[in-house]
Formats: sequence, C-alpha cells, structure tokens
Amino acid sequence: MQNRRVLVTGGAGFIGSTLANWLAEDNDVIAVDNAFLGTAENLSDGVEFIEASVLDEEYPDDIDVLFHLAALSSRNMHEEDPQRGCRVNIEGFVNAVEQVRKQGCDTVVYASTSSIYGSRTEPSPESIPVTAQTAYEASKLSRERYAEYYANHHEIAMAGLRFFSVYQGFGGNEKHKGEYANTVAQFADAIASGESPELFGDGTQTRDFTHVNDVARACELAADHDLTGIYNVGTEEAYSFNEMIEMINNALGTEIEPEYIDCPFDDYVHDTMADATKFREATGWEPEIKFTDGVKLVCEPYLNESVGL
Repeated sequence: MQNRRVLVTGGAGFIGSTLANWLAEDNDVIAVDNAFLGTAENLSDGVEFIEASVLDEEYPDDIDVLFHLAALSSRNMHEEDPQRGCRVNIEGFVNAVEQVRKQGCDTVVYASTSSIYGSRTEPSPESIPVTAQTAYEASKLSRERYAEYYANHHEIAMAGLRFFSVYQGFGGNEKHKGEYANTVAQFADAIASGESPELFGDGTQTRDFTHVNDVARACELAADHDLTGIYNVGTEEAYSFNEMIEMINNALGTEIEPEYIDCPFDDYVHDTMADATKFREATGWEPEIKFTDGVKLVCEPYLNESVGL
C-alpha cells in the first residue's frame, strides 16, 4: 500500500500502533485512540495522533482506508460492564464506518476474534459454526454482521480478520497494558524478573501464537486486495503454555518454574489453532516469524539489559 490516506482506530494500542508505524513509511497515517489501552508513545513521528473516542464525531474521516482496531479487547472488561463494551465495540464500529463511508471511503479492515471458535485442538476454518460464550465474543460477532450489511447494502470492501493470540514483548508496544497484555509478554517479564508466572490449570492449554508484525502485514494485504468476508490470521501451529515457559527459560538462561492456579472462568478456551487457508489463497500471506523465533525476540531486550547494552 502506497500514497493512501489511512485511518487506524485504536491506533495507539498494541496492534494498532504497530500497523500505523508500518504503514506510515509509505502512506499518510492518522491514529485515533482514547488512550485507555493505548499510548501515543508507541507511535513514530510519521503518524498523526488524535486523542478521541470511536464514539466521537470529530476526528478525520476523509480517508481512503479504515483499519478499525479500536475495542475493549478483554473478556473481563465486557463482563464487568457489558453496556460499555457494547457501546465501544459495536456502536463505535458502526460510528467509525458511517463517518468514513459518507466521505467516500470504500475499504475497511476490522478486527474480529478467534475466541468465538471455542476450544478446538484441530485447525478452525471460517466455515464452522460459531457461538458467543462471552460479551466480548458477542460484540465481535455483531461487528461481522454489521460488516455484512455494509458490504451488501453499500458495496464497501469489508474484511474481518479473526486474529489468533497476537503477541509481542514488553520491549515492543504493549508494556502499557499491564495485566491486559498478551501472555507471552507477561510470562517473559515475570521470568526475567525472577518471578514464577501463573498458569491456569496444568499449563497444557494451547494457543496459535501470531506475531504482531505478521498481523500488521495481514491487515495491509487485506486492504490491498479489497477483501470482503471473514478471514483467519494465524500460524496454523499451536504450542502449550508449558512449552512457552520452557522456550522463555531457554532464551533467558533461567530455570523459573510456573505456578499453577485454578482457572476462574467456566468459559475459558483451552485450545486454539487457525486454518488460514482462505486468507493465504486470497492474499499470499504467510507468517514470517515462527513462535520459536518470536519468543527469542520477546526475550532479547532483557538479555541486552543484563549486559549493559
């Protein structure tokens, strides 16, 4: 993508800022964020930052492409305040699309979620039935339905990407999220600090861990191809939390054992893995960062600190 005017909502957050910085090398990029789960410190000088909510109507809407990543991205946030989750994740989505649509934008890429597949050890294709077990999942499914409306009624390219366990380390753009940061970052930080990470159950739960840089590339490709529909973005490989802890220890040269605790959620998803065939065939996208290498990238800043770099 080159020479396009781009709006990234949630643009100061973890995924949003990575995408905004990536696109700013060749495009005019505006990042809108209310600074609840994001910080302008994540953004490069080439990105215009506007502090605003996706529920507002006073941010730039004369754009070529909308990347809508703004959301309350935690299950717990929605369960604690379902009405707020609905306003931000559903009304905020409709508000953002409506504003840019009226100004002529006809390409939208938005974040959905892989958690709606529930617990599956087999790869999950987009074609299987899905259900909403949490308010967070319900909000993302609602986005997909509204996107279907916009595609059919307004002929807008609406690409919904179901991300699988996106990660990066605290040396990247997620440290500000604290307890809401991805598990790889949290566990690596705990182990680097000499603390035992807390794992639900026995640590055998698995995830399809997808590096944020690969997700940013996927977002750009979805826009470049003017895709419409639902697409999985994942590596098609799964690792257990126990395996992740072992990788982190190996990378850091430590031997910190995890602490196993009871899972507080009845709706906890135990296993996920993507079937990314549809997106690969549509765009040629392939993940470039294997999880074994990604863990090393997450741990690298701690090793640099230890030698005084």
